[in-house]
This record gives sequence, C-alpha cells and structure tokens, in this order.
Amino acid sequence: MYDSFNRRINYLRVSVTDRCNLRCTYCMPAEGVKMLSHADILTYEEIIEVIQLAVAMGIDKVRITGGEPLVRKGIVDFIGRVAGIPGIKDLGLTTNGILLGEFAMALAGAGLHRINISLDTLDPARYWEITRGGDLSAVLRGIEASLKAGLKPVKINCVIQNSSDEPDAAAVREFCLANGLEARFIHQMDLGEGCFTIVENGHGGDCMHCNRLRLTANGRIKPCLFSDLEFDIRTLGIKNAIEAAIGLKPKKGTSNSSDFFHNIGG
Repeated sequence: MYDSFNRRINYLRVSVTDRCNLRCTYCMPAEGVKMLSHADILTYEEIIEVIQLAVAMGIDKVRITGGEPLVRKGIVDFIGRVAGIPGIKDLGLTTNGILLGEFAMALAGAGLHRINISLDTLDPARYWEITRGGDLSAVLRGIEASLKAGLKPVKINCVIQNSSDEPDAAAVREFCLANGLEARFIHQMDLGEGCFTIVENGHGGDCMHCNRLRLTANGRIKPCLFSDLEFDIRTLGIKNAIEAAIGLKPKKGTSNSSDFFHNIGG
C-alpha cells in the first residue's frame, strides 16, 4: 500500500486500551482524564479482524500499545492470536514496564518478537515524580525479565526535555550500554501545539518516511499522530477506513486537538 506521497504504508500501531496504571506528567493532566466506556472499546475479536484485513492489504509490522496494554485482561492470549496471523513479520509491544516482570516470559511464549519499555530516569524519586507514583524497581525487574525471556531487541524509550545529554537521559544511556539495551530518546511532544522532532535512534517523527497507521482503542484509523483526521471502522467498515486513512494521509504532521497520548498509543 502506498499513500499519495509514494510512502509505503506497512506499519499498524494498535491501541488496545486507554487505561494506564501510571499518570505520567507528559501524558495526562494531574486531574486525570475521562476514560472511554467499555462499550466503546474494541473487543479483541474486532481488533483481530482489523489486523487480519490490514495484513491482507499490505501491513507486515504491528505494534501493540495503550494506554498501558498489559492492564487489559487477556492480553497474552490476544498476542498469541495476533502472532498467528500469516504475513506479520514484526510484532512488538510498547509498555511502561510496571507489570512486565509478570508477563514477559508469557508474552515471548505467545509469539511477541520485541518490546519497547518507557524509562525516563534511573532515580527512584524522580521516577515517582514523573509518573505520579510509579515504582522504578518494578520496571527494572521487567527489563530483566524481558532479557531473560529472549525478547530482542529490548528498546528503552526515554522522554527528554531538551537534550539526550541531560543528566537523566545520560544515565539511561549508560544503563542501556551496560545491559545490552537499545536507547531511544524522544523529545517531549505537544499534540495541540504540533511540537515534535525525529526520535533519536528511531524513526518516529520522520514525516518524509512515515510508514504507519494507528488504530485507536475505540476503532478509529488515524493516518497521522499530529492530525485530527480519523476514520471509524464501525461506521465506514474496516477496508474503507484503512483506504481513506491512506488516501488522505498528510505529507507532514501539523497538530492534533482531539486526542491525548493515553488514548492514541503514541
């Protein structure tokens, strides 16, 4: 599948929930956010149907996101079902790592290929502050469990304010080098203001080579993180929604006034 700018679209990011067990300062306001009703969230059967058709149309890379995907009941069985879809060459998951110590081995056994784990600091007090109550030690156990489970590569997503040389980011880089992890540095973004840059050591934010679509937890296909464009699979049908998203995928992201990071999957 190619969009109108001759970019090959082969990557689908799938948000399975807007729920999360952290409240990171750059993801949600202190007062919290209104969650989707359970009736609005796609069932696993609906998501599988979307992925199957998307793969038949040319998608071969799938990443499962949230919210926090590991808080959704039945996530391991779901990963196994996705892994069994012929044509998927790359199946990944993005997580905050809090529950990963419990799930890493089972996820690998279900067929997950690789994992991205959010880690912005190695200072427990700073981690608690950034995440509004998170336990850094749980994330470190999750990273260790992922390595033991054989998930490769294990990538660390580190949000930075100004530079990957700032103290927290530098400590994360050293930790990754010492433990065989791949560090990716993501400049803090603002959807409404349209602030984003290319991810250091990654591909996100590179509009000229963007190859992705997003499926939100409530069934909207979005062609761009920094756009209000979205196409509802329940009203348009899956194939029509995917085709519309590809046909209208913008050349470059601008801004998004209708979504938050917690419900679009980043």
